[in-house]
Amino acid sequence: MMIDNEFKRAIIMDHYSKPHNKGSIDESYKSVHMASDSCIDDITVGMKFDNDIVKDVRFDGVGCTICISSTSIMSELIKGKSIDEALKLIDEYYKMIDEKPYDEDALEEANAFNTLSKQANRIKCGTIGIKAMNILLREEKYGK
Repeated sequence: MMIDNEFKRAIIMDHYSKPHNKGSIDESYKSVHMASDSCIDDITVGMKFDNDIVKDVRFDGVGCTICISSTSIMSELIKGKSIDEALKLIDEYYKMIDEKPYDEDALEEANAFNTLSKQANRIKCGTIGIKAMNILLREEKYGK
């Protein structure tokens, strides 16, 4: 899925200005808080599970454009998936960030971040929410 730079910017700005799944997280969600030591990114990601399925994903807090939009996009991608499918999507995202071969079709709009590795100072921004999701998925699958 090739995305030109203008379309990438449009995807990123759309998810930043109208983030999907952003809102308050109550105690019925398993959650993890993540904060950057080098920028404004300070978010909490929460998930609900129904057996092996990611029933809901939410996040709240503040973050830069890259942080909010990447978290929004990935929350949409993994919602409704099995834990294993969600972990696979996150693995594909990290492959993309690491400039390794990855499944472009599976990542859909997340391909907007396919050049993030060329901006080393932005990698943390583009992975902080995904890291939180990865932690929650692994805790649910493997326990603490």
